[in-house]
Parts: sequence; structure tokens; C-alpha cells
Amino acid sequence: MKNNMQIPGNNMAGLFTLSIRLVVGWTYFSAFWRRVILVDKLDPEVAGYIGEKFNHFLPNALGIKPIIEHLVTHPEQLWLAMVVFTIIEAIVGLLIMLGFFTRLMSLGVFGLATGILLGSGWIGTTCLDEWQIGVLGIASGFTLFLSGSSSYSIDQWLINRKMKFTQTKWFAWLGSGELPLKNIKHWVLGGAMAILFLTLFTNQFFHGGVWGTLHNKSVKPKIEIADAGIRNQSLQFEIYRVEGADVYGSFLIGIQLLDKNGNLILEQTGKDLAGFPVQNIDNRYVAKVKPGKHSMVVPLGAKATLNIPLSGVELNDQEEYTLKLIDISGLEWESKVKM
Repeated sequence: MKNNMQIPGNNMAGLFTLSIRLVVGWTYFSAFWRRVILVDKLDPEVAGYIGEKFNHFLPNALGIKPIIEHLVTHPEQLWLAMVVFTIIEAIVGLLIMLGFFTRLMSLGVFGLATGILLGSGWIGTTCLDEWQIGVLGIASGFTLFLSGSSSYSIDQWLINRKMKFTQTKWFAWLGSGELPLKNIKHWVLGGAMAILFLTLFTNQFFHGGVWGTLHNKSVKPKIEIADAGIRNQSLQFEIYRVEGADVYGSFLIGIQLLDKNGNLILEQTGKDLAGFPVQNIDNRYVAKVKPGKHSMVVPLGAKATLNIPLSGVELNDQEEYTLKLIDISGLEWESKVKM
């Protein structure tokens, strides 16, 4: 079109949302670009594998935790899911930027953003990063569905060429043009209020951002200890990293077994943990607990059972023992040990 006067009034909204279309489209297409073109992040054997990032979502995901746990316990299915997810992001992102079947692609944006929000809305060390990406993506997808595309889009190019299918009702729903909705103001208000409610609810659920005490689960690491006991002359226990920054692990520099008076019965130092036998670590997920250079590394979302032989250590069946884990940051976590 040569000038704005030639744009039908009901199509102006599609022109006004051009910047949203381009930026949101690149947001999703760039995920494909980063993982496939710039760096190979779809190889499970390479550092930075996207499946491990997905594992980081698990501890505090909302509503979709069973899906995430199933995938991270089935590596082949996880890899396939990550490939399919990446392809969908590429298609949705590219076609939104091009303005081709804009409304259908906006549903893709809405769905992808909802997945990000529910899975990782709790992650973000400074600015609630993933939560903001999720809620803004949902609002953008809804807006693009209402507006469709106008100038500078394939949809509009097809309409201008008077392609027969562009005059159909289904194209109005999936492509661009005037939405065949009565009382559209009611639909806009209802959708906007629903998205606002979801925004406030998830802000409160993940961060306490509406009332009460504000919290951020990405600031410092937290490890949960479960099923600690003495079995077959070994100290066995499960650790699960549920909080802290997703970009690096918790670094354990000490594992101690104490009696009820606080006397040290067994100690594994940072040097010992750096050389901890990998066969004594039973990892459950793709994010793995493993020996590091100076400590034991526990990535976000990793869950593993550790086995420490107690040969030569004298224990009393009537004694109460405590297991203590020490992080390099100075944080400590304790659990009673069953005999």
C-alpha cells in the first residue's frame, strides 16, 4: 500500500502492532538460532544442552511438574521434546515476523509463553526474568490474535492480491482481517482481565509480589536431604537442589556425620568430594550431581543418591546421628540419620 489512507480502518490495529510482531517473533526464532546455528545446544553430550536447562525448571514449576519430571527421567523422550519444541519456536517466530497466518501463530506465541511462565516463572536472580518473559509473551500473543497483521505482512499481501481463500471466515480466524466476533469489546475486556489475573496470581505464587513477604528462590542455593540412613555399612542419602541460580551449581565442600553431642564421626572435605567416586552417585535426572575441581557440584534441579562407605567407622545403634552438608557459600543443611 502506498499510504496509510488506503488501509481499511479495521486493519489499522495490525499496522500498530508491527513492532510487537517483529520483536516477539525474533524472541522465539532466536531460540532456534542460538541452539542450532550459533551453538549446538541440542546435543546431550555437549555442555549447555537445553535438556539440562529444562531440568532446572522442575523444582518449583506450577502445574506442569509431572510432565517435566517424566521427560528428565526419560532422556530419549526429553531430547525429542527439545527438538520438537525448538522447531515449533522457529516456525512460530519466523511466521509471526513475516505476518503469515498471524492469528494461528499468535496462538503459538500464547502457548509457548504459557509454558515458559508455568515452568520457569520462578527463575530470575535480579528482575524475575522468566516470569516477565512469560506474562509479556501471553499478553503479546493475545494482542496479536486480536489485531492480526496489516501492512508489511504476507497476510496483507495475499489479501491485496484478492486470493480467494483470504475472503473466507476461516482465514479471518487464522490469518488476518476483521475478526468475525460480535461484542468484541467484551471479549477484549474478558481476555485482558483473565491475563491480568494470571499475571497477579503467578507473581504472588512464585515471588510473593502482590502481598506478604517478597521472596526470590533464585538468589541462594537450597538443598533438600531425604532418606538419610546407615545401610550395609554405608551412609546413604538423597540430595535435591531446589533453589538458587540456574547458571551454576551449589558447590559442596563438606559432608559430615555428627553424633548427638556434635562430635565429628565422619568428614568428607572439599578435596574428598572433588575426587568422589562417580559410581557412588546415582543420578535421577539429566542435570547431574558430579565431582568438580574443588568440590561436589550440584546443579539446579539435580537429584541423586550418594553412598559413602563407613568401613573403619565405629557406630552405636542406640546413638542419634546427624548428617550435615556444607556449601562453599557457608550455607549448611542438616538431616537426622536413621540407623
